[in-house]
Amino acid sequence: MTKILTVFLALLFVFGLTGCPGPTEKLMVIIMPDNANPFFKAEADAADAKAKELGYTTIVLDHQDDVTKQAAYIDTAISKKASAIILDNAGADASISAIQKAADAGIPSFLIDREINKTGLAKSQIISNNYQGATLGAEEFVKLMGEKGKYIELVGKESDTNAGIRSSGYHDVIDKYKDMKMVARQSANWSQDEAFTVLESLLQSNPDIQGVICGNDTMALGAQAALDTAGKGDVICVGFDGSDDVIDSIKAGKIDATVLQPCTRGAEMAVEQADAYIKTGKTGLPEKQSVDCQLITPKNADKFHLFGPK
Repeated sequence: MTKILTVFLALLFVFGLTGCPGPTEKLMVIIMPDNANPFFKAEADAADAKAKELGYTTIVLDHQDDVTKQAAYIDTAISKKASAIILDNAGADASISAIQKAADAGIPSFLIDREINKTGLAKSQIISNNYQGATLGAEEFVKLMGEKGKYIELVGKESDTNAGIRSSGYHDVIDKYKDMKMVARQSANWSQDEAFTVLESLLQSNPDIQGVICGNDTMALGAQAALDTAGKGDVICVGFDGSDDVIDSIKAGKIDATVLQPCTRGAEMAVEQADAYIKTGKTGLPEKQSVDCQLITPKNADKFHLFGPK
């Protein structure tokens, strides 16, 4: 009942405050996982700004990784006859039916950051090259570890394709080094608080680790806090995203490295391709597209801001 009430109130807010676009207006509905998260907020802001620059009205929503809420918001887009949906989805399998419903209603979807496990449904699926980025992060992690030592891996949400791809990229590099020993691998669901709790617990049974590699920056921040609390600030910690908070931590000598995924550019690309599709009926590009990542270390941390170059 609480979930139903939450979705109802969210929809009431959308309908009550945004109204419907007028007959000459074009609407893009931008749906992100969590606008309180700096990464997703940067995506939302970039998509919103680009859509407005191209002459669209916008509604920006966040589904909190709740498939039910995401479906309700896509229903909102359908009822408002949106020109397009820009979506960072709530699950590779669980999102397919809602995207299909939008397509059946004649509303094209353009996905960013996370893929779905179906092609030919979304008009674009634009993601960071997670595998390439993960290999960059793993290579730096191995180098910082001196090619040996015990480490823990914190993994993202198991339902998120990116979590598995990043972990595979990490291990395709790290597992080549026989003296690198993973002593624990556990999901912290992309959460800073959960990463703190998980690592705090794992440190009790693995007090002699030399490194922690994380599937995203939010977990890296939680992991670093747990290491500091345990008096293990010298343990290597590497993240993935390129958030300003982690860049600041790198500059402060805490977190050792991260991998920048250019999410703002991906969001802008999705809007540009949506605009092209609305005007011409095609994007002119393949459905699946990837944007390469960059390694951030203390040597180049000053060159990046808001998930991109300054």
